[in-house]
Amino acid sequence: MRAARGFNPGSDQRGVSNAYSGADAADLLLTSAAPSSEVASGEGILLLADGSRYSGTLFGADVVGEGELVFTTGMTGFQESLTDPSFAGQVLTFTWPLLGNYGVAAGISESAAVWPRGVVCREWIDHPDHRDSIGSVHDFLLAHGVPGITTVDTRSVTRRVREHGTLLCVFGPVEQETALRSRLERMTSPDLEDLVAEVSRDQAVLLNEGALGEDGNPLPRIGALDCGIKHNILRELCKRFEVLWSPPDIGWDELTDSWRIDALFCSNGPGDPAHSGQAKSARKTLAVALECDMPTMGICLGHQLLGLANGLETYKLRYGHRGANQPVVDLQTGKVDITSQNHGFAVCPRDESPLAAHPNWEGEGPPTALFDAATEVRFVNANDRTVEGLDVIGKAAFSVQYHPEACPGPHDAAPLFERFEKMVENHLAGALPLNLREVT
Repeated sequence: MRAARGFNPGSDQRGVSNAYSGADAADLLLTSAAPSSEVASGEGILLLADGSRYSGTLFGADVVGEGELVFTTGMTGFQESLTDPSFAGQVLTFTWPLLGNYGVAAGISESAAVWPRGVVCREWIDHPDHRDSIGSVHDFLLAHGVPGITTVDTRSVTRRVREHGTLLCVFGPVEQETALRSRLERMTSPDLEDLVAEVSRDQAVLLNEGALGEDGNPLPRIGALDCGIKHNILRELCKRFEVLWSPPDIGWDELTDSWRIDALFCSNGPGDPAHSGQAKSARKTLAVALECDMPTMGICLGHQLLGLANGLETYKLRYGHRGANQPVVDLQTGKVDITSQNHGFAVCPRDESPLAAHPNWEGEGPPTALFDAATEVRFVNANDRTVEGLDVIGKAAFSVQYHPEACPGPHDAAPLFERFEKMVENHLAGALPLNLREVT
């Protein structure tokens, strides 16, 4: 049985009569319309900012690929990675040598678009083998106007990034090598751009209005700040809350007075958390939520923004954590979870120096605390001991750098959603959600 097309997270919930229905990135493969881009083919060249040069074969859309070169180590989940908004501004290298052997399926993407500005792989499969497949990775990239380059020595590329850190890159037809080199010399880091504004929605919408729990009672309403949110995060939230999918710059008064939310969530997303654009707006909202004792949770970029709101510093990792096998230690229990991650920045513990200087560019350098609450490092990465999660002392608030919705990835961290659900339940203490109470 094929997955349903589109994105409909509240369609089968009790009490929901007018569920939100949106687009899934794979929907384009279900139409008969011709792709808007020409097909790429022939010999290509991948150029890195450190002078490295790699030969390959072009596929996907016939456009130049350029951005910050990063790699992901996942063996599966390529469709979810391609549609993860956190990859906006980047050229994504897949370390697993086979890309797309099970094809693209309807209704499982993490957004309505493909976000990397280019794809690098060793080999893509032109005849995928899966009963739910509706197209190949080439078809998928072509439909969304994204270029790819294959037959590349991705092991060498990955070693280069691990040695030198993330690098700017460009790829295209080999006969345009001179022009591509000039283009690479003029490139600036995508972290200069307001990538959150590029990937987030601009209007608030209720996904599952009227949703009821298993006991038949109304679910609390949560405001989900979209900094580049993944569909599976929204699916997980809809299981536990009535979800208001909100732009990152929505005003606090609109959230509380107009929508009467009971809790706040801040999502993953791309780019520099200290950027002065939409990320800063979300950071301010998080600070007000903490000040007002509202239950609050952040994931990935949302974790970094919560740290910045409390005066912690962020810095750029050498090559980031991207993949579905990152070990995380809970410092309270000693338990290790294997987690899915996708981020290039990290939070520095209070009173410690960051592992690297912040690239100030459009960032603001060391932050000024918007709400000066004590924080405790709850989770750390078992490989490099970087901060993977914070608890806000004395508040019903916490954040994690990794992805407990794990799509793709292991489900070790899924109970974190239950932890937040319990926080909201305790905060309400048996009272009706705010939107169902009489306004006094």
